[in-house]
Amino acid sequence: MSRIVTAGIDGSQESLAAADWAAEEAAIRKCPLRLVHVWNDETASSGADSSDPETQRRSAEALLHEAADHVRLIHPGTQIEAQQVSGSPVDELREESHRSELLVLGSRGLGGVKGFIAGSVSLAVLRCVRCPLVLVRARPPEGTAPIRPAGEVVLGLDLPDASAEVLSFAFAAADRYGCGLEVVHSWSLPPVYGPGSTDVIPTLMAQTAAERRRELVTALAPWTEEYPHVPVRRECLQGHPAQDLVEASEQARLVVVGLRHRTTRLGGHVGPVIHSVLHHTASPVAVVPHN
Repeated sequence: MSRIVTAGIDGSQESLAAADWAAEEAAIRKCPLRLVHVWNDETASSGADSSDPETQRRSAEALLHEAADHVRLIHPGTQIEAQQVSGSPVDELREESHRSELLVLGSRGLGGVKGFIAGSVSLAVLRCVRCPLVLVRARPPEGTAPIRPAGEVVLGLDLPDASAEVLSFAFAAADRYGCGLEVVHSWSLPPVYGPGSTDVIPTLMAQTAAERRRELVTALAPWTEEYPHVPVRRECLQGHPAQDLVEASEQARLVVVGLRHRTTRLGGHVGPVIHSVLHHTASPVAVVPHN
C-alpha cells in the first residue's frame, strides 16, 4: 500500500466535495493526492447522451482535469496526479484501494438518485474495499470549498471484540486534527427474558452496563496511552447502535465505523449500522475494513 490518498471523480458535486476533502487530508498526511475517473465504454455507449463514445470519453477527461484544476486552486501546495482509467468502476476502485492509504468517494446520502453511495458502485466498492474508505457529502452552495466542522472525531465501537485497525484509525485522525475523540458504544439486553423476569431486569441491566463500561475502558487503554494528548469522551449507552451513533455524529468532524471482512452468497456484507450512518449523517464517514 502506497502513502497516497485517492479520490474518485465522476463529475458530480459530491465527487468534487470528495476531491476537496481528500486534498486537505493529503496535505495533513503530507502525501500525494490521486484523482481517478473510471471510464466504462459499455456504460457510455448505452447512456442517454447521443454523442459517440469517443466524444463522451474526451468530455469525461475534461471533467477530470477541471476537478484537478479546482483542487490545485484551493490547495496549491498539494501534489496532485489525475488519471483516467478504463474498465469496471467497481473493479478499478477496488484496485485503487489496494494501492492507496485512503480512498475517498462522494455521497448523496438517503434518497439520492445519482452519486456513489446511492448507487451500486459505491456499495459494491464498500463491500470489497481494502483500505479505509471515506464518503463525503456535497460541498456548500455557490462553489465554496467545504469547511471541516470544528467538532470531534466520533467512533462507533463494537465490544467486546474491538478492532485494533478501527481504533488506530480513529485515534490517529483525532491526533492529526488536534481534536477530541468521542467513543460511542451501544448495548442492549438479549431478548430472552419473559414477563416473569421483570424483577431481575434492573439488576441485570446494571450488571451489563458496568461490564460494558469496563470492556470499553480496557479496549481504549492502549490507545489512550499511545495518544496521551487526544481528549477522549466515552459514551456507553443502552440503546440502538445506529440511532445513537447518528445522534452523536450531528456535529462531528469525522465519523469512524468498522467493517468486518465477511462474505455471504451475495458477496460482502454491509450491516445496518453502516447503512444508517451513511444515509443519515451529514459529516464525512470513514469506513475501516478489518478482520
